[in-house]
Amino acid sequence: MKPETLKSEPILGIDLGTTNSLVGVVDSGFPILLADETGSRSTPSVVGLAEDGKISVGAVALRQRALHPTRTITSVKRLIGRRPGEAGWTPPYSLSDLKTSPVEVSAEILKHLKAVAERALEQPVSRAVITVPAYFNDAQRNATRRAGELARLEVLRILSEPTAAALAYGLDKLGEHQKVAVFDLGGGTFDISVLEMREGTFQVLSTAGDTQLGGDDIDRLLAEFISDRLKLPPNDIRVLEGAESVKKRLSNDETASFHGLHITRAELERIARPWIERTRLHCLRALSDAGLKPEQLDEVILVGGSTRMPLVRDYVRELFQREPNTSQNPDEAIALGATIQAGILGGSLRQVLLLDVTPLSLGIETFGGLMNIIIPRNTTIPAKAGEMFTNAVANQDNMLIRILQGERELAKDNWELGRIEVPFPAGPKGSARVGVQFSLDANGILNVLARDTATNTDSTLEISGTAIDVEDERVEQMIAESVDFAFEDMNERIWTEAKLKAEELLPAVDAALAQLGESTEVRECAAEVRRLLDSPEHNAAALKAANQKLDDATQSLAVMLIERAMEESLVRRGLV
Repeated sequence: MKPETLKSEPILGIDLGTTNSLVGVVDSGFPILLADETGSRSTPSVVGLAEDGKISVGAVALRQRALHPTRTITSVKRLIGRRPGEAGWTPPYSLSDLKTSPVEVSAEILKHLKAVAERALEQPVSRAVITVPAYFNDAQRNATRRAGELARLEVLRILSEPTAAALAYGLDKLGEHQKVAVFDLGGGTFDISVLEMREGTFQVLSTAGDTQLGGDDIDRLLAEFISDRLKLPPNDIRVLEGAESVKKRLSNDETASFHGLHITRAELERIARPWIERTRLHCLRALSDAGLKPEQLDEVILVGGSTRMPLVRDYVRELFQREPNTSQNPDEAIALGATIQAGILGGSLRQVLLLDVTPLSLGIETFGGLMNIIIPRNTTIPAKAGEMFTNAVANQDNMLIRILQGERELAKDNWELGRIEVPFPAGPKGSARVGVQFSLDANGILNVLARDTATNTDSTLEISGTAIDVEDERVEQMIAESVDFAFEDMNERIWTEAKLKAEELLPAVDAALAQLGESTEVRECAAEVRRLLDSPEHNAAALKAANQKLDDATQSLAVMLIERAMEESLVRRGLV
């Protein structure tokens, strides 16, 4: 391919959704979403794997689900980047039995979208921007990128879905200064993000959400209700499909029927309300993290097909104390934003700067099992930060750096993303110097560099899906636990720091007393520190105070040691 052809090749914007996926491109300066041969812009995120090996994607695969439920893969976005059993739900199919993976299934959907675009544009395409939920962790983002590569797409940017939605909404408002909340309730995930738009810059002020909450869950709850009333098997695919259809009809009508069972909107809302209410805490947290009250927002944008439900719109209206903005098609806003970003990268639209944030703090484990934060939560990315560390014990010849993600004070309560082992010459305590640098790129992918400053030897790690070793609790649960256990965690951190201080102080005190003789005050202070160390109560404040008292009591010993050392030096030199 000639260079000029490559330059003119459009960049695709792709919303790889849990329920449906869309693809768009900028044409003649306008972002447009592309339709398939049936005229549909929306492709069901469904892949069918027939026994003869034939693969079907989209509406064709969805039509076969009732006949072949165990060979029809839906909602694979809930599985991507996760280990088996961690997705929080059990699908009616087994990927291991089908000898495939979430990445490979997602790649088939992306191949289909690529083919839709090439048919519509009548030319090959090989580059794309793909959106992911703001709360996707590093493993999920990397897995999405690998799916794009398997589909023979160069993924130029992994873009957060709420940011894409705000970009779609705000393209004609770039000159204004606005604070916007994006309430994104899709088929499988919920995100709430607060963004500030100012002079062509979109900055994410905060983000929260639940990667296991969406319209699919409401479908399942309604299917259980229908199955119970009609005495049908609860896992019947036809009941699930009927429940989804009933839910959609009840967004416009007061009643809908399935096999003679009349279901009212009030009944659906009673079933769905507890699920919808799970969004409240995340919304309040996002506002708090952004330092805003609801009345300080200029707009609340609704995104995702589930926001068509009147219950959701009423709930958002009550929570944010304003009428939600529904000017964008909630099913298409994310794809439109991805297309706009693709146009910006390709140079066919004016430049807009997107400043995203990291949803959780990143750091490493330090001596004593504490979490040392290097990049705090809600730091604007791309970001780079680092610190210098040293060996905590004598004769140590390597340093194991555990990279952590989370909000808890103790390392054991956070996620481990990866490890780097840095070798260095053995020496006294504090002799080694290892610099650790974290670099987060615009896609939220983490690169870690560790350097032994004595030898200038670098050890590097790019956190990828295969390198993730994390207790994959949901991000929002991590934050909730950090609040629930804040007092206990901080007490344990203070205790650990005080314990390390005491264990460093006591041997030095014993050595000083051995040289200088007895000191009743120092002995009593040291005994109190030892008593508190041995106590099962872990009274952090008392140990910290006892350390300080012992430290103060030994000041005179330190002066005496210095004076004795100077005197001995003078004697050796024959000056006294």
